[in-house]
Amino acid sequence: MPLASKIFEVKPDVPLEEIAEKLKDYRVVEEREEEGMAFELITEVRDLDLRRSLLEGVFSKDKIILVPQRGKNIPVIKTTEARIIFRKEHGTTLLTIVQEKHFANAVASLLSNHLFLSYRSIVEARISPEVMRAFHEKNPENTKVIYFDDLDIPEVSKLALYGESVKNSALYEEYLRHGKVWYIVYQVPGTANVMGLTRNCVVTSFTKMDESDFINYIYREIHPLIYQSMRR
Repeated sequence: MPLASKIFEVKPDVPLEEIAEKLKDYRVVEEREEEGMAFELITEVRDLDLRRSLLEGVFSKDKIILVPQRGKNIPVIKTTEARIIFRKEHGTTLLTIVQEKHFANAVASLLSNHLFLSYRSIVEARISPEVMRAFHEKNPENTKVIYFDDLDIPEVSKLALYGESVKNSALYEEYLRHGKVWYIVYQVPGTANVMGLTRNCVVTSFTKMDESDFINYIYREIHPLIYQSMRR
């Protein structure tokens, strides 16, 4: 399975110590009944670790799934976990959630409401189209796929370049005249790692990678793109 994450911006300027204090006892228990069986579904934050400019932890959420067994649907609890990392730098706090984007969105929304009593306090981080373009053009030979959005062509929402067509500079320039770079799949220079990156900061590793290496790559390469976009 590929590693996936999404990065968010924490709008209120609050110390990480305050965020840690509000999250340390976060635990919600919901009682549910399914197929005549009683369940306790737990949503919680655990394993918090605060050091310098980082606050890390694990967000976990239970849900009931029905498993077919010998002609019957048996309800069981499935727990989904996501590593959450608040990182404060350049006067900005970014929240990285290591999970697929739909679960990451749900986690960000819950944390926003719990921490700040508003669903608008933790929002998607963004990379500007200009910074995204420059990121590709720095190592164009490593790009494998490019998607373009925000097109001015009627009834066309996205355009894509794959494989050898990515190296077609004339076609690339033509697409840029009609839209903006939205998503790229690329090989990290000097490695065999293949990554995906969108302007709304969904980061995916398509090659096997330790979670710690994945997170460090995000700190090293992706967070600076977000900070650069903020300064524009």
